Amino acid sequence: MADLEAIPPGLVHGLENQGTATKAAVAVFLTIALANAIELIVLIFWTFHRYRGLYFCSMLVSVSGVILNSIGSILHYFNFGPLWLGLPLLYTGFMIMVPPQSLVLYSRLYLVFYNDKVLRFLLYFIIVALVLLLVPDTVITYVAAALRTPPANLAYNIIERYQVTGFSLLEISLSLFYVYATAKLLRHSPEGKPRIKQILYELLAINFITIGLDITFIILQYLNLNYLQICLKPLAYSIKLKLELAILGRLVAFTNLRRAKIQLGARNAEFMGTAFGLDDLGSVGTGNEGSGYDPSGATETNSTRRINANNI
Repeated sequence: MADLEAIPPGLVHGLENQGTATKAAVAVFLTIALANAIELIVLIFWTFHRYRGLYFCSMLVSVSGVILNSIGSILHYFNFGPLWLGLPLLYTGFMIMVPPQSLVLYSRLYLVFYNDKVLRFLLYFIIVALVLLLVPDTVITYVAAALRTPPANLAYNIIERYQVTGFSLLEISLSLFYVYATAKLLRHSPEGKPRIKQILYELLAINFITIGLDITFIILQYLNLNYLQICLKPLAYSIKLKLELAILGRLVAFTNLRRAKIQLGARNAEFMGTAFGLDDLGSVGTGNEGSGYDPSGATETNSTRRINANNI
């Protein structure tokens, strides 16, 4: 308990008492995070046709948070600026980097899961969770930085662990739900099995990497390596966002191709007089409910990677 009442590492002090290896690691983390974020901004504007929609906005805001958080961390941890400048930049960057990531994970669920009621419930759940995680953490962070008393330090250390664990569990839950929905969709897909397995394995790998990063945050926080956890976070979130773009084009092409085949089958059945009932459509999952996608002309070419943001 005495450790929890001490001034938290990285809250008001920089890395002046840390070794060269730690300083070098933090510098590398933040430099790569900034480079990734700049690259991501270019990729996001190249990938989307129209610049609106939940997926586009949440991803762009999260990338902006990576940049702001990295700059704030450099100013704060390397003593390039006063505490009143570095800490607010760092924490503001955190607030617009981490919460939008949950909305990124949520918004892509429309590609693989088509129950509007469940999706609406998930959105409400995410909003409530974000409020419960952000409000107490924001208040305690600035109070602890200002007072620097044992009770304030204790409150900060407890709330910080609660916040890191909460955000990590929220993102892990959304990732696992996405894996479940994708596996169910691909299992009933009419496309060839090798193609299905390839996409499924890619999705599983990407989501398990994301889950592994979240678990790493929890471990670092409970080891009281607060500064390392904070400096690793912008790098990890830039990697998460790059992984999002890596798989999104494949999923859009895949789901659009399936819907085009289903519509073509329905038109052929109507023309030939063959029974093509609602049960047939439901068995393969059309995904028209609330998706907003137009399956016409859906082919898996490079053009399918340029995504209409209104669809997500």
